[in-house]
Amino acid sequence: MKKSFILLAILAGLAFSEQKSQAIEPTGTYIYAQKDSVTLMLDYYDAAPGSKTTIDGKQKPAIVFVFGGGFFSGSRREKSYDKWFTRLTNDGFKVFSIDYRLGLKGVKKMGVAQRDLLEKAVQMAVDDLYSATAFICENANEFGVDPANIVTSGSSAGAITIMQAEWERANSHPAAAVLPEGFKYAGVMSFSGAVYSKEGKVKYKQEPAPTFMFHGTDDRIVTYKQIWFFNIRFAGSSIVEKTFKKMGYNHRIYRYEGHGHEVSMYMDKAYDEEMAFIYTNVMKGKKVNVDAVVDDGEPAPTWGAGSQKKLYASQK
Repeated sequence: MKKSFILLAILAGLAFSEQKSQAIEPTGTYIYAQKDSVTLMLDYYDAAPGSKTTIDGKQKPAIVFVFGGGFFSGSRREKSYDKWFTRLTNDGFKVFSIDYRLGLKGVKKMGVAQRDLLEKAVQMAVDDLYSATAFICENANEFGVDPANIVTSGSSAGAITIMQAEWERANSHPAAAVLPEGFKYAGVMSFSGAVYSKEGKVKYKQEPAPTFMFHGTDDRIVTYKQIWFFNIRFAGSSIVEKTFKKMGYNHRIYRYEGHGHEVSMYMDKAYDEEMAFIYTNVMKGKKVNVDAVVDDGEPAPTWGAGSQKKLYASQK
């Protein structure tokens, strides 16, 4: 392994308990960068022994996950992700859960007046995702992954991060230069995400990766629609999807009618839909575009109402 490939721990096997808890331990934990006196790590979860790692002779993509927490809190090892990680690895996927710097840590208020702080926090997270991606690509042989077959996924602030990262990559943003030449994510799965643009409407110079957006129509933490201030846009899933539809980009969107920010934690709940997207849109490359309004008949949960900052309070 390369000298920069620092192995902190190799843990034998996967730890599971029955029904009530599905704890999972990483196969290994690695330092992928050190920035601003912060040591950034990622956890690697190998596909479960005996699981099917290919379909139709093609390897399933590796999943790089970015946690949520409003850019001021959260952890790559949040236990609420364990069930989803377990399902993925049992189905033959390799999973990476990454750290990133929390640019809003200690900030007491978040609104239009603090847009510069938000912009900086988003960019820090994007920069760290790029660094983690470059690290995984550099050590692809050790992990047994294909650099051309990496899907990003994120929740809340993590969803903003992955959508922003793909937007910047497709627009040749200087920050994306850390990625291998010609690199492109194989897919993007966003749970309550948005794109921050200082260039007006969200556009793509290059076609973005196949993208699946999940969002609650009543989300008041990460806007489902958009906020703008002169040429600055904070565009939620419904606005980004309009661009995808207009340009004919490969995508799906699930609009959870009447639901709020709890959709950011629907990774396990929407598992079957994610698999359909990965197998069809990502692995087969088919533009099976879906625009679905989901009304599951359940009362909207209150998860996250007291633990997340509102990035913006109003929508247009």
